[in-house]
Amino acid sequence: MANALKRTPLFEAARSAGGRLVPFAGWEMAVQFGGLVVEHTAVRERCGVFDISHMGVLTLNGDGLKDALQALVPSDLHRIGPGEACYTVLLNEAGGIRDDLIVYDRGRVVGPEGETDELVLVINAACAESDTAWIRSQLEPQGFTIVDRKGDGVLLALQGPEAAARLETLSGADLSGLPRFGHRELTLAGTATGAAQGAPVFVGRTGYTGEDGFELLLGREAGLALWQQLLAGGVSPCGLGARDTLRLEAAMHLYGNDMDASTTPLEASLGWLVHLEMPASFIGRGALERQTAEGVPRRLVGLKLSGRAIARHGYPVRQGSQVVGEVTSGTWSPTLGEAIALAYVPAAAAKLGTELAVEIRGKAEPAVVVKRPFYRR
Repeated sequence: MANALKRTPLFEAARSAGGRLVPFAGWEMAVQFGGLVVEHTAVRERCGVFDISHMGVLTLNGDGLKDALQALVPSDLHRIGPGEACYTVLLNEAGGIRDDLIVYDRGRVVGPEGETDELVLVINAACAESDTAWIRSQLEPQGFTIVDRKGDGVLLALQGPEAAARLETLSGADLSGLPRFGHRELTLAGTATGAAQGAPVFVGRTGYTGEDGFELLLGREAGLALWQQLLAGGVSPCGLGARDTLRLEAAMHLYGNDMDASTTPLEASLGWLVHLEMPASFIGRGALERQTAEGVPRRLVGLKLSGRAIARHGYPVRQGSQVVGEVTSGTWSPTLGEAIALAYVPAAAAKLGTELAVEIRGKAEPAVVVKRPFYRR
């Protein structure tokens, strides 16, 4: 069947753990286990684990690789070195965002064809095929190698204040010196079944929750064993629902909602990713230079609503009697006990404290522009 949903290696384990499964970006994924608020609170206060094996992971190799990839992103890749990573975006010629991704610098590595530069990219599930094809079209003609690093493996996100201690126990490693966006290879000390003992795991101190945590890439059997061991040890399994409320509290963007190919990083309040001061040329640079000179027509802002009504994607934003913008993401914040949202509004209405309203079921619900993120530990 052409439209059959894909399943991660943890599909059956998630179902056995009580996961309620829904379609997402072409995959059948758990939206929740014990309940959205329970999972959200577990990550904020203790530790939770997410199956994010639907995401794409690519390994790029070749001499001069960073300079070549630089042509596709607006962030200065030479600001990171081996063992470090950065968040950035792929752009089109109009400066629109093709996708967002994390670039991990692995430095010089020895492979079958000798020593080369290596980068690892983590890309969104919904864009994985198009991103991979695009990157290959740009880099393979120059002699660079691009391969799927994940294969049928497992990608987990272990997130929350207890995540570091949990991972240190599992690996026997001291992670106190691993900074945010740092990464390294670890070896698991073992599990109750022994299936993951000695298994290598690629660890990045990254995440999508606003908490300390790690993203772990490992083989299929070791990943399944690790998932089971974490749950047996009291770590809460978490689904897409809590992942969304956590990332929205932290004002982290969701591709396809808060940004897309028609929005630039400057409009999406991601100007900090654009390093026009570097001499390198990159796709979309001209458009971003023009927009910097002329000013952006709209901006993505944070909104807090005064009532209990929840703003959702696509709801109109009003200023007085005029519709001036649109909500891109919205939820009830379990941590803050308030309704929060991200929305595009005219640049003139993007100032902190600007009073607006969100149209919800025909009623204008008062909202105010606030500082992002909504939550910070």
